[in-house]
Amino acid sequence: MSAIAAEAPDNAYQLDPVTLEVLKNSFATIVDQMAEQILRTCHSFVIFARDFSSALCDRDGNTVMQGSADIAVHVGTLHFTAKAVIDAFVDDINPGDVFAVNDPYLGGTHFSDVRIVRPIFAGDELIGFSQSNGHWADIGGSVPGSFDVNAKEHFGEGLRIPPLRITHRGHHLVDVARMIVSNTRAPETAEGDLHAQMEATRIAEVELLRLVEKYGRETVLIAMQDVQDYVERLTRQRVAELPDGTWKTTDYLDYDPARAEGLVPVSVEMTISGDRISYDLSGSAEAVATFLNGTFGSSFSGLITGTKMFFPDIPLNSGFYRVIDVDLGPAGTVVNAVWPTAVTGFCSGSYGKVANATFELWSNVLPERAMACCTDIEYLLVGGRDTRDGGNGIFMWYDWMVGGWGGRNGKDGASATSAVFGVGEAVQPLEGQERLSPVVTTEHRIATDSGGPGQFRGGCGVRKGGTLTGVANTVMSYCCDRARSITWGIQGGLPSVPHGVWLTPAGGKATYMGAIFSNVPVSEGDMFTRPSAGGGGLGDPLDREPTSVLEDVIDEYVSVERALIDYGVVVIEIDRDLDRFDVDEEGTRTARERIRRDRLGWLVEDPEATAERYRAGELTTLDLVRQYGVILDWGSGELLVETTRQYREMLQRRAVDHWKSPTREAA
Repeated sequence: MSAIAAEAPDNAYQLDPVTLEVLKNSFATIVDQMAEQILRTCHSFVIFARDFSSALCDRDGNTVMQGSADIAVHVGTLHFTAKAVIDAFVDDINPGDVFAVNDPYLGGTHFSDVRIVRPIFAGDELIGFSQSNGHWADIGGSVPGSFDVNAKEHFGEGLRIPPLRITHRGHHLVDVARMIVSNTRAPETAEGDLHAQMEATRIAEVELLRLVEKYGRETVLIAMQDVQDYVERLTRQRVAELPDGTWKTTDYLDYDPARAEGLVPVSVEMTISGDRISYDLSGSAEAVATFLNGTFGSSFSGLITGTKMFFPDIPLNSGFYRVIDVDLGPAGTVVNAVWPTAVTGFCSGSYGKVANATFELWSNVLPERAMACCTDIEYLLVGGRDTRDGGNGIFMWYDWMVGGWGGRNGKDGASATSAVFGVGEAVQPLEGQERLSPVVTTEHRIATDSGGPGQFRGGCGVRKGGTLTGVANTVMSYCCDRARSITWGIQGGLPSVPHGVWLTPAGGKATYMGAIFSNVPVSEGDMFTRPSAGGGGLGDPLDREPTSVLEDVIDEYVSVERALIDYGVVVIEIDRDLDRFDVDEEGTRTARERIRRDRLGWLVEDPEATAERYRAGELTTLDLVRQYGVILDWGSGELLVETTRQYREMLQRRAVDHWKSPTREAA
């Protein structure tokens, strides 16, 4: 699918404003009721932590309303799923039917996101669909949790469910449902989630028919169209007020394991013409030989996420999509993967890059809402046998962390916040995790110095560690990225920190495992830790108010050492226990003059010489990624020559080009 566009008839609203407003809010309430139903009846800890979304669609499959705390990446794809069911069953959709689908090649996200779609009939007339999307902790495949970085095709990623009828005219097809859940490692949990999602869609059916009874079928159908038309008109009006033009940028995945080292480009070009927005992703690289690729659905959703962030007051439904044209370029790219290309890790791969690149483009158009790069979602999965209390049951410890958002125009980025992928996702309660799985959390705290330096600092990420207790036949997998394409700043701001897991075998030495691996054997007593990235900085860090840096030091967002290196602020520690620090104003002036004079030279220093200084202990990881623009294999210390070249080009464009020269500063 190389182009996505939608048009709507140019007619006025058909309902009076009061009735339309009442029904619009009623639709929103219906979807939120679905969410409450799922929260109270789901069986998996993952869905309980809000990795789910809901939607109400019209009879053509267009999204009428989403939930108020839904996952961003889901929302932009739910209409594709409803339309896939319509296309698959055409006229064979009946009252009492329910369908299941998780097919990313039909506009979904990845196989773990199982969608339940229920057609809603008023009498014999189809009037809409309710839909529940839930992330199942396991959908089969070659590794526990279904995240296999070695998968090049989807066959190792789990069960693919095309549009499939699981209830026929009110009769639940137990054999079909049993076939689905039996292909997971936790069939009882999966079956419980399946029924929770089915019941959520039934709640929507009941409530929508209650509106039909009160207002009449025709009025409800008109309202479904009018709320989409309202969003379309409002969006067109806002876009028409903006200047026409074309903007382009590139973000990167860390590497393609089938090719020589080097960052993998995800190119996004945006054009505003009149009241329309067009996106062109045709400059993106070919699909990579791992599971970080995205299909047309997830890439479209990334663009919607990036766009909607700059229009926060406009509701989101298919009316918003009508204003946007998308050219994904040729089939088979990292943003337009086709069957059977592996795509389960799209959330840490192409999706986040598309969304953050879109943020950067809109930061040029609406600078008052500018925002630097935000943390990518990451997943750590530990699965095997739970031997506590003499048992031998299967367990799945499925964990994600919050991180930092990018610095904003006039404000620092949000710290310890769910990733752009799904702001509605909750931090999983540690006590619940420890009760359900033999993994004990040893630390979970704000990661000092993780926020990208800038005039407006990126929000801080966190650091989380754990120890395995009673386990057997257990493996660990990690789905992430940005160990090399590190979360970047804009308008002079600097990057955050590299992602990656450190694993310490019982009685052994810590080993850097990287930001993407799977099926690594682990045993009782093994320990691990990992940081989540903060957001990138916005603006030159040497322009940050010294008093703001001082407050960061007091709050332990920034260390005394990095206050000097990154911000040129000399902070004097008086009494740490009493949070008594002060700024050496003269020392700060001198330090900032020195940094302005020398920093361009650091970025052209011979990379191998810089790497050798790192290996000798003279420089730190943060020195390399922020001051010298050098990227290594953080485990071996090997210089990545091509990656460093690309990374320095990125720093030049996003940081150096926005810095004041020492000459201009003096003037």
